[in-house]
Amino acid sequence: MRDAQDRPLRAGERLTRRKLLAAAAATGGALVGGDLMHGSAPAANAQSTAAVPAALDMNLRVNGTEHRLSLDPRTTLLDAVREHLHLTGSKKGCDHGQCGACTVIAGGRRILSCLTLAVMHQGDSITTIEGLGAPENLHPMQAAFVKHDGYQCGYCTPGQICSSVAMLDEIKAGIPSHVSADLTAAPQVTAAEIRERMSGNICRCGAYSNIVEAIAEVAGSKA
Repeated sequence: MRDAQDRPLRAGERLTRRKLLAAAAATGGALVGGDLMHGSAPAANAQSTAAVPAALDMNLRVNGTEHRLSLDPRTTLLDAVREHLHLTGSKKGCDHGQCGACTVIAGGRRILSCLTLAVMHQGDSITTIEGLGAPENLHPMQAAFVKHDGYQCGYCTPGQICSSVAMLDEIKAGIPSHVSADLTAAPQVTAAEIRERMSGNICRCGAYSNIVEAIAEVAGSKA
């Protein structure tokens, strides 16, 4: 047996706990230091980086226009419209599907574009806020948001408007929500229904009451 100074223990000499720990630390440090000095990397780092997938050619129909793109298959729909089509109305808020700022309408349904891949929506008719209306020809929901001051900083507004337009279509289609009292009856446009159905769209400015008023006006309701 050797002590922490790497010398043999003499007969009758005690190996104390302190000496044992010191010896273990010295030995372990030498091994680790030797590995690093010789340039050996941990097994995880030694593995070669996975190759980047080849770009895929895809067709996306956005706001009534066909676009042919060549994209990394991992590209989200949000990044496709923002970074490649330069339609920057849809916002990247949380990038985790929690705020709703990236909401667009695809195939007639509102979706969180940060959580879906662009390649999955070939053949869908995709509508972003730019496709709903223009400054000189506003969509009724856009005009109602302006009238009722349904925004403050405006960052979440594109997602709010896209979501509200699709949400009213869901009500017209008879799709119930968590607060619908009768799941077999046609849902009504009430304040409770609007708040529940729009709960996935967060407004940090807190313009919720104005947003409800804007949606209710478009729906022809007194919610």
